[in-house]
Amino acid sequence: MTGSPVTILLVDDDKVDSMAVKRSFRELRIANPVVEARNGIEALEHLRGQNGSARVPAPCLVLLDLNMPRMGGIEFLDELRRDPALQRTLVFVMTTSAAAEDRMRAYDKNVAGYVLKHRPGQSFLDSISMLEHYWRIVEFPN
Repeated sequence: MTGSPVTILLVDDDKVDSMAVKRSFRELRIANPVVEARNGIEALEHLRGQNGSARVPAPCLVLLDLNMPRMGGIEFLDELRRDPALQRTLVFVMTTSAAAEDRMRAYDKNVAGYVLKHRPGQSFLDSISMLEHYWRIVEFPN
């Protein structure tokens, strides 16, 4: 991995969930930059540096909700994987959907993991901590 910090692109239309992620980062003393997008269209604009959005610096890891207006998570993944400049972007789905169909559709789009936001018996902090360990040890694609 490069010496640059990993930028987190948080793609979620739920303000409460976004605040929970950022609060978890603070509690775990994770200082990585976080860029927020409310749907897949905004996320692609951030990744491409389009429509007045600053381009998200590399290395980048996307935390993606599935159920969003305008462009949901699966549609975002379709577009991301079709774009040669973005197809290797690391994506973790963070969603409330425990549906097997959603999980399989996400993995069919080569996500790095599928994390349930509200899973009984598993703390949200544990999920965020696991993600931090992941991005600290993996080698990111160029």
